[in-house]
Amino acid sequence: MQIPISKRAKLVEPFLAMELMERAKELETAGQDVIYLCLGEPDFNTPAAILAATGQALAEGATSYTHSLGLLELRQEICRHYLNYYGVKIVPDQVIVSSGTSPLMLLLFSTLLDQGDELILTDPGYACYPGFVKFSGGAPVLLKTAAKDGFQPKVDQVKALMTEKTRGLLINSPSNPAGSVLSGEEMQALAQLPIPIISDEIYHGLTYHGEERCILEFTENAFVLGGFSKAYAMTGWRLGFLISPLSCIRTLQTLHQNFLICANHFVQRGGIAALQQCDDEVDAMRSVYDKRRIALVAGLRELGFGVHFEPQGAFYVLADARHIDGNSQRLALDILEKTGVAVTPGVDFGQGAEGFLRFSYTRPLTEITVALQRLGVYLRQRGH
Repeated sequence: MQIPISKRAKLVEPFLAMELMERAKELETAGQDVIYLCLGEPDFNTPAAILAATGQALAEGATSYTHSLGLLELRQEICRHYLNYYGVKIVPDQVIVSSGTSPLMLLLFSTLLDQGDELILTDPGYACYPGFVKFSGGAPVLLKTAAKDGFQPKVDQVKALMTEKTRGLLINSPSNPAGSVLSGEEMQALAQLPIPIISDEIYHGLTYHGEERCILEFTENAFVLGGFSKAYAMTGWRLGFLISPLSCIRTLQTLHQNFLICANHFVQRGGIAALQQCDDEVDAMRSVYDKRRIALVAGLRELGFGVHFEPQGAFYVLADARHIDGNSQRLALDILEKTGVAVTPGVDFGQGAEGFLRFSYTRPLTEITVALQRLGVYLRQRGH
């Protein structure tokens, strides 16, 4: 019997970064030495205070359901964090905590979008955004950005794409895949648009140049996605949050109750410890990332890759490789097979990054140095 697959499920395309990583794992199992510059996963251990807090929570039996919005103490700490860092006043009832930001995106887009409604996304942008929008019944409208702008949207570009079906604009700062950071002036201009702003701020805490700003400083009509995976090296813990206008929180909560119930109890205790005790660890990790960033950008430029916009945050470099091969998926796979260096094809992030490669500096500097050496040999063999 052939079981039919829903049309909705077929709208979601493969995540090429994961596909590339899975091929790299196969090669590694077969004996090849692989350097993973393809995924945005910190190589640092989760800070000790978080481990201690979650261990204590487990010892105390913190394995039950919690409030569907999340532990009140954690939501209060998130509110304090936004007040201390951005001068933004929010209340715990505006915050919903879940198992990472991915399920929250699905709930948020399902809340905002009816069939055929439009959400403006940047191209390039995080690979999974369009899939979330389409799976929710919406239509992603892609805004072509430019390297000179850090692949970030400009107000006039957004206005040109807006229609009566537009339900919002999604921004990401610091961004994936370019590592660019929106200035306060740019955020303020976007905040004046007559549509909600959805701001993915998952890489906050990892900004090296410029002032880190939150969209909530400029408008109350915004949704903020944040979490602990990147800055606190907690990717596998799956802990994220969404800050919403109060007018939408009840709908989001109802969806969360039905589809996810709540985030893990003991993991939420770890989030409390992260916000209360781990600023020094985040500062230390950010300093190491910055050194890697500088070395990787310099190395890629020396090899002839076009780094048109030097990243200011996150832990990615989007490098132009169109002079080598305009097909980034073919090029990334060839590099992996012949050098053992795993990088992400730019097309994973949209047609605006086709011909580019995304390099992640979430590996030690020694590995980055070896990867650059291997790439140098590879390029010479190709005549570049």
